[in-house]
Amino acid sequence: MEETIFAERTLRTFYENPLGRLFFQALLNNRAFCTVYGWRMDSSASRKLIAPFIEKFGIDMAEAARPVEEYRHFNDFFTRTLKLGARQWPEQAERFGAPGDGKLLVYPELHADVRMPIKGTACTPAGLLTSEQAAAPFAGGAALVLRLAPPDYHRFHYPDDGTAHASQEIPGGYESVNPVALRRVPDLFCRNKRAVTMFDSEHFGRIAYVEVGAITIGTIVQTSRPGHIERGQEKGFFRYGGSTVVLLFEPGRLQFDADLIADSAQGMEVKVQAGEGIATAI
Repeated sequence: MEETIFAERTLRTFYENPLGRLFFQALLNNRAFCTVYGWRMDSSASRKLIAPFIEKFGIDMAEAARPVEEYRHFNDFFTRTLKLGARQWPEQAERFGAPGDGKLLVYPELHADVRMPIKGTACTPAGLLTSEQAAAPFAGGAALVLRLAPPDYHRFHYPDDGTAHASQEIPGGYESVNPVALRRVPDLFCRNKRAVTMFDSEHFGRIAYVEVGAITIGTIVQTSRPGHIERGQEKGFFRYGGSTVVLLFEPGRLQFDADLIADSAQGMEVKVQAGEGIATAI
Protein backbone atom coordinates (compact mmCIF):
# COMPACT_ATOMS: atom_id res chain seq x y z
CA MET A 1 0.00 0.00 0.00
CA GLU A 2 1.23 3.50 -0.76
CA GLU A 3 0.88 5.78 2.24
CA THR A 4 -0.98 9.06 1.91
CA ILE A 5 1.52 11.54 3.32
CA PHE A 6 0.12 14.48 5.25
CA ALA A 7 1.36 17.81 3.79
CA GLU A 8 3.56 15.86 1.36
CA ARG A 9 4.46 18.81 -0.87
CA THR A 10 5.62 20.88 2.11
CA LEU A 11 7.52 17.94 3.59
CA ARG A 12 9.36 17.28 0.33
CA THR A 13 10.24 20.98 0.05
CA PHE A 14 11.83 20.87 3.51
CA TYR A 15 13.87 17.73 2.79
CA GLU A 16 14.45 17.62 -0.98
CA ASN A 17 14.94 21.30 -1.84
CA PRO A 18 18.15 23.01 -0.59
CA LEU A 19 16.41 26.35 0.03
CA GLY A 20 13.47 24.62 1.71
CA ARG A 21 15.93 22.71 3.91
CA LEU A 22 17.68 25.92 4.90
CA PHE A 23 14.34 27.57 5.74
CA PHE A 24 13.28 24.61 7.88
CA GLN A 25 16.55 24.47 9.82
CA ALA A 26 16.66 28.22 10.38
CA LEU A 27 13.07 28.88 11.42
CA LEU A 28 11.09 25.70 12.12
CA ASN A 29 13.37 23.06 13.67
CA ASN A 30 13.04 24.44 17.21
CA ARG A 31 10.82 24.38 20.28
CA ALA A 32 9.51 27.92 19.73
CA PHE A 33 7.90 27.02 16.39
CA CYS A 34 6.41 23.82 17.85
CA THR A 35 4.95 25.81 20.74
CA VAL A 36 3.39 28.43 18.48
CA TYR A 37 1.98 25.75 16.17
CA GLY A 38 0.62 23.94 19.21
CA TRP A 39 -1.21 27.08 20.30
CA ARG A 40 -2.80 27.26 16.87
CA MET A 41 -3.99 23.66 17.10
CA ASP A 42 -5.38 24.43 20.58
CA SER A 43 -7.45 27.37 19.33
CA SER A 44 -11.19 27.05 18.73
CA ALA A 45 -10.61 28.20 15.14
CA SER A 46 -8.78 24.93 14.45
CA ARG A 47 -12.05 22.98 14.80
CA LYS A 48 -12.74 23.63 11.12
CA LEU A 49 -9.73 21.44 10.24
CA ILE A 50 -11.19 18.32 11.85
CA ALA A 51 -13.87 17.28 9.34
CA PRO A 52 -11.66 17.63 6.21
CA PHE A 53 -8.88 15.70 7.99
CA ILE A 54 -11.23 12.83 8.85
CA GLU A 55 -12.55 12.68 5.29
CA LYS A 56 -9.14 12.84 3.60
CA PHE A 57 -7.63 10.01 5.66
CA GLY A 58 -10.74 7.88 6.15
CA ILE A 59 -10.53 7.89 9.95
CA ASP A 60 -13.04 5.56 11.61
CA MET A 61 -14.81 7.78 14.13
CA ALA A 62 -17.09 4.93 15.22
CA GLU A 63 -14.32 3.77 17.56
CA ALA A 64 -13.69 7.22 19.07
CA ALA A 65 -14.93 7.83 22.62
CA ARG A 66 -16.64 11.10 21.62
CA PRO A 67 -18.51 12.28 18.50
CA VAL A 68 -16.85 14.83 16.21
CA GLU A 69 -18.95 17.78 17.37
CA GLU A 70 -17.68 17.47 20.96
CA TYR A 71 -14.02 18.20 20.17
CA ARG A 72 -13.10 21.74 21.23
CA HIS A 73 -10.11 22.14 18.87
CA PHE A 74 -7.91 20.09 16.54
CA ASN A 75 -5.51 18.92 19.25
CA ASP A 76 -8.46 17.72 21.30
CA PHE A 77 -9.45 15.55 18.33
CA PHE A 78 -5.86 14.55 17.51
CA THR A 79 -5.26 13.15 21.02
CA ARG A 80 -8.68 11.44 21.07
CA THR A 81 -9.34 8.43 23.26
CA LEU A 82 -11.14 5.34 21.98
CA LYS A 83 -14.21 3.50 23.23
CA LEU A 84 -13.63 0.79 25.81
CA GLY A 85 -12.80 -2.42 23.96
CA ALA A 86 -11.77 -0.71 20.71
CA ARG A 87 -8.29 -2.17 21.22
CA GLN A 88 -7.78 -5.67 22.67
CA TRP A 89 -4.59 -7.20 24.09
CA PRO A 90 -3.90 -10.93 23.56
CA GLU A 91 -5.50 -13.29 26.06
CA GLN A 92 -2.24 -15.25 26.46
CA ALA A 93 0.13 -13.53 28.90
CA GLU A 94 3.15 -14.67 26.88
CA ARG A 95 1.96 -12.86 23.73
CA PHE A 96 3.32 -9.35 23.22
CA GLY A 97 0.87 -6.74 21.96
CA ALA A 98 1.88 -3.69 19.91
CA PRO A 99 2.25 -0.57 22.10
CA GLY A 100 0.18 1.58 19.74
CA ASP A 101 -1.30 2.09 16.29
CA GLY A 102 1.13 2.69 13.44
CA LYS A 103 3.56 1.20 10.94
CA LEU A 104 5.93 -1.37 12.38
CA LEU A 105 9.50 -2.50 11.75
CA VAL A 106 11.10 -5.18 13.94
CA TYR A 107 14.73 -6.08 14.63
CA PRO A 108 15.10 -9.65 15.99
CA GLU A 109 18.73 -9.19 17.05
CA LEU A 110 20.66 -6.00 17.80
CA HIS A 111 24.14 -6.77 16.53
CA ALA A 112 26.78 -4.10 16.99
CA ASP A 113 26.32 -2.93 13.39
CA VAL A 114 22.50 -2.73 13.46
CA ARG A 115 21.22 0.75 12.72
CA MET A 116 17.66 1.99 13.21
CA PRO A 117 15.08 2.63 11.96
CA ILE A 118 15.86 1.60 8.38
CA LYS A 119 18.74 -0.10 6.61
CA GLY A 120 21.69 2.22 6.21
CA THR A 121 20.73 4.66 8.96
CA ALA A 122 23.04 5.68 11.76
CA CYS A 123 21.13 5.57 15.05
CA THR A 124 22.37 2.90 17.45
CA PRO A 125 20.77 1.91 20.78
CA ALA A 126 23.55 3.79 22.59
CA GLY A 127 22.86 6.88 20.52
CA LEU A 128 19.15 6.61 21.13
CA LEU A 129 19.62 6.34 24.91
CA THR A 130 22.64 8.74 24.89
CA SER A 131 24.65 6.27 26.96
CA GLU A 132 26.70 3.13 26.30
CA GLN A 133 26.00 2.05 29.88
CA ALA A 134 22.22 2.43 29.50
CA ALA A 135 22.28 0.53 26.20
CA ALA A 136 24.51 -2.33 27.44
CA PRO A 137 21.66 -4.58 28.75
CA PHE A 138 20.06 -4.50 25.29
CA ALA A 139 23.17 -5.52 23.32
CA GLY A 140 22.27 -8.57 21.24
CA GLY A 141 18.62 -8.13 22.17
CA ALA A 142 15.72 -7.05 19.95
CA ALA A 143 13.90 -3.85 19.03
CA LEU A 144 10.81 -2.49 17.35
CA VAL A 145 10.10 0.85 15.70
CA LEU A 146 6.46 1.95 15.55
CA ARG A 147 5.90 5.01 13.34
CA LEU A 148 2.74 7.01 13.91
CA ALA A 149 1.43 9.11 11.03
CA PRO A 150 -0.90 12.09 11.70
CA PRO A 151 -4.14 10.12 11.00
CA ASP A 152 -3.26 7.41 13.55
CA TYR A 153 -4.57 7.05 17.09
CA HIS A 154 -1.84 8.89 19.01
CA ARG A 155 -1.92 7.33 22.46
CA PHE A 156 0.59 4.64 23.40
CA HIS A 157 0.33 1.85 25.96
CA TYR A 158 2.30 -0.55 28.16
CA PRO A 159 2.44 -4.08 26.67
CA ASP A 160 2.62 -6.01 29.95
CA ASP A 161 2.20 -5.90 33.71
CA GLY A 162 5.28 -4.62 35.48
CA THR A 163 7.04 -1.68 37.10
CA ALA A 164 7.75 1.62 35.33
CA HIS A 165 10.59 3.91 36.35
CA ALA A 166 10.54 7.70 36.01
CA SER A 167 10.66 9.03 32.45
CA GLN A 168 13.78 10.91 31.37
CA GLU A 169 13.49 13.70 28.80
CA ILE A 170 16.33 14.08 26.29
CA PRO A 171 16.44 17.47 24.53
CA GLY A 172 16.82 17.60 20.77
CA GLY A 173 15.44 18.82 17.47
CA TYR A 174 12.10 18.36 15.72
CA GLU A 175 12.78 16.66 12.39
CA SER A 176 9.91 14.85 10.67
CA VAL A 177 9.93 11.06 11.22
CA ASN A 178 8.44 10.29 7.80
CA PRO A 179 10.59 8.10 5.49
CA VAL A 180 10.95 11.16 3.21
CA ALA A 181 12.91 12.78 6.06
CA LEU A 182 14.72 9.60 7.13
CA ARG A 183 16.32 9.28 3.71
CA ARG A 184 17.86 12.75 4.13
CA VAL A 185 18.54 12.71 7.90
CA PRO A 186 19.24 9.04 8.70
CA ASP A 187 20.21 9.61 12.34
CA LEU A 188 17.23 11.82 13.22
CA PHE A 189 16.02 9.45 15.98
CA CYS A 190 19.24 10.27 17.80
CA ARG A 191 18.85 13.99 17.07
CA ASN A 192 15.21 14.59 17.98
CA LYS A 193 13.73 15.34 21.36
CA ARG A 194 12.67 12.13 23.08
CA ALA A 195 11.61 10.56 26.37
CA VAL A 196 13.03 7.32 27.81
CA THR A 197 11.32 5.11 30.38
CA MET A 198 12.81 1.90 31.75
CA PHE A 199 10.05 -0.66 32.22
CA ASP A 200 10.56 -3.94 34.10
CA SER A 201 7.89 -6.17 32.55
CA GLU A 202 6.61 -9.39 34.04
CA HIS A 203 6.96 -11.58 30.93
CA PHE A 204 9.47 -9.79 28.65
CA GLY A 205 12.21 -8.54 30.97
CA ARG A 206 13.48 -4.98 31.06
CA ILE A 207 12.29 -2.79 28.18
CA ALA A 208 13.63 0.62 27.18
CA TYR A 209 10.49 2.50 26.11
CA VAL A 210 11.38 5.52 23.97
CA GLU A 211 9.04 8.14 22.49
CA VAL A 212 10.59 10.28 19.76
CA GLY A 213 9.23 13.77 19.11
CA ALA A 214 8.93 15.28 15.64
CA ILE A 215 8.01 18.40 13.70
CA THR A 216 5.19 20.37 15.41
CA ILE A 217 5.46 18.06 18.46
CA GLY A 218 6.78 20.23 21.29
CA THR A 219 5.30 18.00 23.97
CA ILE A 220 5.25 14.27 24.67
CA VAL A 221 2.68 13.83 27.43
CA GLN A 222 3.18 11.09 30.05
CA THR A 223 -0.22 10.22 31.54
CA SER A 224 1.01 7.34 33.72
CA ARG A 225 3.09 7.53 36.88
CA PRO A 226 6.14 5.48 37.91
CA GLY A 227 5.29 2.32 39.80
CA HIS A 228 3.00 -0.65 39.21
CA ILE A 229 1.63 -0.95 35.66
CA GLU A 230 -1.09 -3.13 34.21
CA ARG A 231 -1.07 -4.56 30.70
CA GLY A 232 -2.70 -2.24 28.17
CA GLN A 233 -2.54 0.76 30.51
CA GLU A 234 -2.12 4.06 28.71
CA LYS A 235 1.42 5.42 29.03
CA GLY A 236 0.95 8.75 27.30
CA PHE A 237 0.25 10.53 24.03
CA PHE A 238 1.76 12.75 21.35
CA ARG A 239 0.24 16.10 20.52
CA TYR A 240 -0.20 17.22 16.91
CA GLY A 241 2.10 15.64 14.30
CA GLY A 242 3.35 12.17 13.46
CA SER A 243 5.91 10.54 15.70
CA THR A 244 7.55 7.27 16.75
CA VAL A 245 7.80 4.76 19.59
CA VAL A 246 10.96 2.64 19.87
CA LEU A 247 11.22 -0.33 22.26
CA LEU A 248 14.50 -2.09 23.09
CA PHE A 249 14.51 -5.60 24.61
CA GLU A 250 17.13 -7.66 26.45
CA PRO A 251 18.53 -10.78 24.70
CA GLY A 252 16.47 -13.96 24.80
CA ARG A 253 13.24 -12.37 25.97
CA LEU A 254 10.88 -12.50 22.99
CA GLN A 255 10.55 -13.76 19.43
CA PHE A 256 8.84 -11.59 16.82
CA ASP A 257 6.36 -13.27 14.46
CA ALA A 258 8.01 -14.71 11.35
CA ASP A 259 6.03 -12.61 8.87
CA LEU A 260 7.07 -9.37 10.62
CA ILE A 261 10.72 -10.43 10.57
CA ALA A 262 10.54 -11.24 6.84
CA ASP A 263 8.81 -7.97 5.94
CA SER A 264 11.11 -5.84 8.09
CA ALA A 265 14.17 -7.47 6.51
CA GLN A 266 12.92 -6.02 3.21
CA GLY A 267 12.35 -2.60 4.78
CA MET A 268 8.58 -3.00 4.49
CA GLU A 269 6.50 -1.57 7.33
CA VAL A 270 3.44 -3.46 8.57
CA LYS A 271 0.38 -1.60 9.81
CA VAL A 272 -0.71 -2.68 13.31
CA GLN A 273 -3.10 -1.58 16.03
CA ALA A 274 -2.44 -1.21 19.75
CA GLY A 275 -2.66 -4.60 21.46
CA GLU A 276 -2.29 -6.66 18.29
CA GLY A 277 -0.08 -9.70 18.94
CA ILE A 278 3.33 -9.31 17.29
CA ALA A 279 5.72 -11.47 19.36
CA THR A 280 5.93 -14.28 21.93
CA ALA A 281 7.92 -14.49 25.15
CA ILE A 282 10.86 -16.91 25.17
